[in-house]
Amino acid sequence: MGYLSDSQILALGFRSCGENVLISDKASVHGASVISLGDSVRIDDFCILSAGVGGIFVGHHVHIACYSSLIGKESITLGDFANISSRVSIYSSSDDYSGSHLTNPMVPEEFKNVDHRAVSIGRHAILGCGSVVLPGVSIGEGCAVGALSLVKANCEPFGTYAGIPALRKGERSRGLLTAEKRFLEDIKRD
Repeated sequence: MGYLSDSQILALGFRSCGENVLISDKASVHGASVISLGDSVRIDDFCILSAGVGGIFVGHHVHIACYSSLIGKESITLGDFANISSRVSIYSSSDDYSGSHLTNPMVPEEFKNVDHRAVSIGRHAILGCGSVVLPGVSIGEGCAVGALSLVKANCEPFGTYAGIPALRKGERSRGLLTAEKRFLEDIKRD
């Protein structure tokens, strides 16, 4: 995988961009002026970040794996240490599928009924491959969402969720908070 150089990343015109940011030269970025990237962010091949007016906010130590997409008019926030597995789709906008309105971006707004709502992925959350997150969802700190899940309702902190729709299956260990503390102390010493 080839990564953009620092000057190529700068030329994209992000709202803000931290240190140690790795963006594949095969990723697509739209609306960079409303996208903020923290330190130690990696965005892999064939990812799409398409930000609307709400912007995209990516915390520190975040990985967005190949073929994933973050798309929509409202804000999408990924907390520190979030892990987005391959082929995850996060939407802050979705067309009305009822048949009462027209759909797609080539139709004027007055003929559509698009659902635009912010999405928040908490610190230490992990989304399994192929999962889909719909507008308005908040995934709590430390949540784990199983592969191929459809998340259309909020997920409580440190829960494990899976299925279509995603339902709570159990509790996730909070041991990662201790690991985070040790990790941050270690990098502070360097």
